[in-house]
Amino acid sequence: MKNIIIVFTLLLATQVIAQKQLTTKEWREDLRFLQTTVHKKFPFLFKKISAQDFDAEVETFYNAIPEMEQHEVAVGFFRMIALFKYGHTRMSFSENPVPFHAIPIDFYRFPDGIYIKAAHRDYKDLVGAKVLAIAGRPIEEVVKAVYTTVPAENDMFNDAYGLDHMTIPEVLHAQGITDNLLEEIALKLEKDNKRFDYVVPANADLRVPMKYGEIRPDSDWVNGRDTTTTPYYLKHFERVYYFDYLEKDKTVYVRHSRIQNDEKEDVAVFYKRLFEFVDSNDVEKLVLDVRLNGGGNNYLNKPIITGVIANKKINQPGKFFVITGRRTFSACQNLINELDHYTNALFVGEPSSENINFYGDNRKVTLPNSKTPVYLSFAWWQDRSPWDNADYIKPHYPVQMSYQEYVTNQDPVLQSVLDFKSVNFVLNPMQYLTELYTKGEMDLVAAEAKRMANDPAYGFFDFEGEFDRVGGVLLGNDNQGALLILGTNAALFPESANAQYNYAQALRETKDFEKAKTYYNKAIAIDAESNIGKKALRILNKISEK
Repeated sequence: MKNIIIVFTLLLATQVIAQKQLTTKEWREDLRFLQTTVHKKFPFLFKKISAQDFDAEVETFYNAIPEMEQHEVAVGFFRMIALFKYGHTRMSFSENPVPFHAIPIDFYRFPDGIYIKAAHRDYKDLVGAKVLAIAGRPIEEVVKAVYTTVPAENDMFNDAYGLDHMTIPEVLHAQGITDNLLEEIALKLEKDNKRFDYVVPANADLRVPMKYGEIRPDSDWVNGRDTTTTPYYLKHFERVYYFDYLEKDKTVYVRHSRIQNDEKEDVAVFYKRLFEFVDSNDVEKLVLDVRLNGGGNNYLNKPIITGVIANKKINQPGKFFVITGRRTFSACQNLINELDHYTNALFVGEPSSENINFYGDNRKVTLPNSKTPVYLSFAWWQDRSPWDNADYIKPHYPVQMSYQEYVTNQDPVLQSVLDFKSVNFVLNPMQYLTELYTKGEMDLVAAEAKRMANDPAYGFFDFEGEFDRVGGVLLGNDNQGALLILGTNAALFPESANAQYNYAQALRETKDFEKAKTYYNKAIAIDAESNIGKKALRILNKISEK
């Protein structure tokens, strides 16, 4: 009995501390402590924001604190941490001394809008509704307002994790979506072609019972998916990874949802068994699905990478596919970086939610007065060149899943791989065309460029932009090459004012003024009011005056 009383007393004391009202002085001291700590111990985080700009944001926040409510100050710290734009540099609502609340709703962005993908069973009728507004504000306005509280490395990270912030009344008020702090959130929804309003109360339980981004089937939450069948990417959730042979398609499918060893079979053993199966069976394609993989221990990636490299049967363009998505993050970003660099992987699906090179592996820093834990990254993971600051790995073949496809267990991403029939697929079109150019096969450069630019399988590649870039580099050094590249570009994109203008510039540079006039006129005819059109007209007038 004595032990029970002690435990009860400790719990009560914890609640009192958690709900203590901090003074302006205490909050400001915490802010200064954070500012000083970052400057002294984590100055390398000033990569996407300068130290000067960070300090300016801190001063604005410091001066505003006296007029803020406790939850507004707490959210303000989230905004400060989000300035660094690294997902591992973060804070947690559930660990905050200021109590936060949330409505039991899971928002998810599909291509045609944001839907309620899942909800607590008390609100199961809302599942499948498209969200039009929150608290009377258009949904995209709300997304934009809460974005600054999310440590988003890119928009995919925000879609994966940031939409949760829209369920929290304290965030909505602090970010100006509501005029007052509310205990419930009003939603404007659309379902079955009917629009309606619904008010959902918030509670102190911030947990959403998820695994790999999906609602656990044994929880009190429900989603709209038909559970009588299960698509491959959701099968065997009790396993970290598994593979299946799709005999009709001569394809081996692998779902790998965490960079860690499965308790039944470690990574090295699993992939050894996998590649032995590939070698001894009629397999034409290998699919590695990491769209739900949020990371783990990247030292476990080696058997995967070396296994693919060594397998000549699979390591060919159009035979090895990697499915990525908005939850492909952290150690899994390291994996896809190396697969992209060392193998002939063709990426399908959505971009990843991590930068190519990034800061990970955080350290906990506790603010002295509020006792708020802040996690600051310290390890720079650089799998690619130091100047490669791309926001994510972009899929060669972008494919998204609609809400209707989700609930009916269709998988357009996997299906696009199974249907992929492009012969002699080229992973790097510009490198391929450069090699043809270097060999002097000029006619083939134009023919192959036209073939690939008109093939939907190469929708991932910006032919116009790359041709403009390369043509500009050649101009003045290799004018014939520049004319070939920029002329091909103008022919491939006859509706682009930019392509016509750049070819005209090359013709002018090589003194072919009459032909240059033709292409300046084409640029003007396409878009006379744009900057390109206006520049073309000015140059055309100068040429005509000579």
